[in-house]
Amino acid sequence: MRRVSAAVIHVTRDLLTVLLEHAAETDPSAANLQLSATPAAEFDADLGLDPKTPVLTHFTLADVGGSVNAVFGVDLGTPAGRGRARFLSHPDGRLGVTKADDLAAVVLVAVPPYDDDHVAAFDRAGDGIELVVLDAVPPEESIPE
Repeated sequence: MRRVSAAVIHVTRDLLTVLLEHAAETDPSAANLQLSATPAAEFDADLGLDPKTPVLTHFTLADVGGSVNAVFGVDLGTPAGRGRARFLSHPDGRLGVTKADDLAAVVLVAVPPYDDDHVAAFDRAGDGIELVVLDAVPPEESIPE
């Protein structure tokens, strides 16, 4: 029986949709993406959450910054202070974390048929975390000129 902790993780509807589509497109291979969060205070709309609450909003492709990391051992693919969560798919249907998984503080795992009923959140110990999907749009980001 899967244990569920008192922790809650929030994810935007758009991000979850993209992650599930990616998992379906990647199947029968497994998906493995690093996720980033935006504090609730940075959203334009009031989410009804503590302003410091992290909301998963973005993902980083596995090969971003890979060549620099391979040569210099520096991970430039992850924005500073971000990337403490992962999205994994298990095409074999196991809805949970395994010893072979890349772990993070929070791990979202999806299994076929890759829909809302087949995704769950876990901590690095494999205990379940409540997953709350928010219909919210993260703030626009731009690169300074």
